[in-house]
Amino acid sequence: MIEIKNLHKSFGSNLVLNGINLEINKGETIVIIGRSGCGKSVLIKHIVGLLFPDSGYVKVENQNIAELNEKELYEIRKKFGFLFQGSALFDSMTVEENVSLPIVESGNGFTKEQIDILVREKLELVDLPGVEKLKPAELSGGMKKRVGLARALITNPEYILYDEPTTGLDPIMSDSIDNLIKELSEKLNVTSVVVTHDMYSVKNVANKVAMMHEGKIHFVGTPNQLINSEDKAIIDFIKRTGV
Repeated sequence: MIEIKNLHKSFGSNLVLNGINLEINKGETIVIIGRSGCGKSVLIKHIVGLLFPDSGYVKVENQNIAELNEKELYEIRKKFGFLFQGSALFDSMTVEENVSLPIVESGNGFTKEQIDILVREKLELVDLPGVEKLKPAELSGGMKKRVGLARALITNPEYILYDEPTTGLDPIMSDSIDNLIKELSEKLNVTSVVVTHDMYSVKNVANKVAMMHEGKIHFVGTPNQLINSEDKAIIDFIKRTGV
């Protein structure tokens, strides 16, 4: 379980998070929505300790992330896979090298043969078999997202964080990524946190939705409750998405 309580974060004079309260339960797929620039990515970076709050806290399985020492933070991060907004692949590396990076860097004693097997398994899991030797420049945008996801899965995480997973993709590829998120959540029984401003993704993957507005969590509920809401901020957001 992830518990976020009264979370505040500013960058200089810019107040981004203004008292965020949210609980994310084991096994659920929650989509966090809100306008571009509202702080969604800032929020999930707090969950894995890439950013730390000015006040308030994030607890993962009852551990306050900001109070952990370096070793403890490293251990809690092992529970997470993170798909970055731009996939964050290294252009100089092959797909195989990109996907295996988390376990190679961890120095956990896997042999080259074991690593190769794990990489193949994860690439097959995201429907990308046989691309190990390609470089990122040889991949489409959708393929890069899948490689990034394979890398996020390589450590068999309990939580997967998706930062704008469909940004920059055409509608067909976006649907494909949404379906993959849903399939992996069910198949692997992981807790999935999807940050997006794409209402189509909300309808496709979420069993819970949290909407950020003016630095706070403005709404928590099901996709149907969101779509049928008469709240002005929600109506305005949905109109802007074109859904």
